[in-house]
Amino acid sequence: MSAKHFINDPTLLVNSALQSLTFTNPSIALDAENKIVYRRPSHEKPQVSIISGGGSGHEPSFGAFVGSGLLSAAVAGTIFASPSAEQIRKAIMSRVDADKGILVTVMNYTGDVLNFGMAVEKAKAAGLKVEMLIVADDVGVGRAKGGKVGRRGIAGTVLVHKIAGALAAQGATLDQVYKVARLTAENLVSVGSSLEHVHVPGRAPPDPTAAGSLGPDEVEVGMGIHNEAGSGRAKVELPGLVSTMLSQLLDKNDPDRAFLNVNSNEVVLLVNNLGGVSALELGGITAEVVRQLGQWGVQPVRILSGTYMTSLNGLGFSISLLNVVNTDIGGPSMIQLLDAPCEATGWSAPISKETWEAKNTNTREDTADSGPGIKSSGVKIDAAAFSASLTAGLQALVVAEPDITKYDTVVGDGDCGIGLKRGAEAVLKHLKATTLTGDAAVDVAQIVSVVETAMDGTSGALFAIFLNSVVQALRLLGPGEASPQIWAAALKQSCEALSRYTPARPGDRTLVDALYPFVDVLGKTGNLKQAAEASKKAAEGTKGMQASLGRAVYVGGSGFQQVPDPGAWGLACFFLGLAGIEPEEEGWVDCNE
Repeated sequence: MSAKHFINDPTLLVNSALQSLTFTNPSIALDAENKIVYRRPSHEKPQVSIISGGGSGHEPSFGAFVGSGLLSAAVAGTIFASPSAEQIRKAIMSRVDADKGILVTVMNYTGDVLNFGMAVEKAKAAGLKVEMLIVADDVGVGRAKGGKVGRRGIAGTVLVHKIAGALAAQGATLDQVYKVARLTAENLVSVGSSLEHVHVPGRAPPDPTAAGSLGPDEVEVGMGIHNEAGSGRAKVELPGLVSTMLSQLLDKNDPDRAFLNVNSNEVVLLVNNLGGVSALELGGITAEVVRQLGQWGVQPVRILSGTYMTSLNGLGFSISLLNVVNTDIGGPSMIQLLDAPCEATGWSAPISKETWEAKNTNTREDTADSGPGIKSSGVKIDAAAFSASLTAGLQALVVAEPDITKYDTVVGDGDCGIGLKRGAEAVLKHLKATTLTGDAAVDVAQIVSVVETAMDGTSGALFAIFLNSVVQALRLLGPGEASPQIWAAALKQSCEALSRYTPARPGDRTLVDALYPFVDVLGKTGNLKQAAEASKKAAEGTKGMQASLGRAVYVGGSGFQQVPDPGAWGLACFFLGLAGIEPEEEGWVDCNE
């Protein structure tokens, strides 16, 4: 791979590349601080706004797809890293029109799903109408290896954006746009291959002899867009490579990869350049793909070939197939939407003469912080009792930190206890300095802001998503008194919301093992102590449980047999303190005894 770049500073590279988009398309603007590319406000009729984004390094995705008839905004992270939830929240709440609702699309990568999910739940809690769609089109990693995480999102995602953007531009409702976008994603398969991994500017030059390097005559089949490995390596010429890739896309007899039965009379083909293939060679690749598709009996009705989603200067390409289906919305077909004009430099349609001459200089200077506040839920709590109970639970969590850290040192990277303690201490400080309002949703929403600021990593994102969902659920359940049943109903809805962003379920050895029993018993009995004890028992039960998610999956040894899951035990300790169970009581018996 080449380690030579014209711009070696990755921060300068990303920022200047985003700025360049405003030079090549006068209808878009840049919020440089938050790395948000968005459509300038205009006098056009309000429409459903569509937001996407992800790490930089995939250009022209996603910023160059912002424009009339396509995306409303795109949020950029650093190279190959998700943007933060705060960046995304500001895009949703202050950089697009929200009158007709907002569709947020994200590719299926853990960091992207969690950070976009946290921002979506925050927006919902503030009263905005938002839907989120996760696109997972890659078949390079099959069912067995993909496990609960599922397929990755790669270049086929741009077809979802184009079709959804065209439908939104024609005045469709949020429900219609979400339905058609989801149908597109469900009828999409992709696979990529590359002759080499890429070098990220600013990093040390690679060692070509290091383990994992591709040989001079090897190709990585199933290469992801972040340098990830695929299904295997091969020494094969282009015809054999294309044959392998099409088999992974189309072979109905492959139980590991038969994700889609491509039986439509209309199929769209997208041959995408991962960034380093010459236009000449991409043409030869496209011709070979079309030729071999004919052997499968597939004659694409539309063929797109070019650079749509890259892996920096990756010396590879991907193939995407869209099975065109009936949208059942009584409007334009997928093909008509794909053909509809747009003004985005990442798509083939040029910017119109009228747009250049309009010289629109409008910008959005609003801040997300001045957006809609948290509405009262009408769910009333005894503010003093709530604060006291919450304080007891948080103090119990702080006291449990050494045990949690000890457990996480055995099965993880040792930071779980410190992260939970940091969050607990921040909320305790907030409770000491703040007089609660007595409205459950408003008071929890204030705590969410503290958690989002104080806690980072996966745990912080999970707690923030869950608590934002609690706020939304309380608003829907109110008004009334905050009975145990009301809390249980709100927590149950929040569990369902959390399940949209993580595949973790009871039995996976995560904090969810302690959460679900608490919610279930609280709903059935209305008894906080019984619920806390059920959570503690479930947390104890994670000792000896094989992890299927999280960093513990990658940690070898038999430590999981000796200690409970750190996150589950920490949450159980919080619930025990919340219920007022003192250390000498049965619920506090240590898991190691």
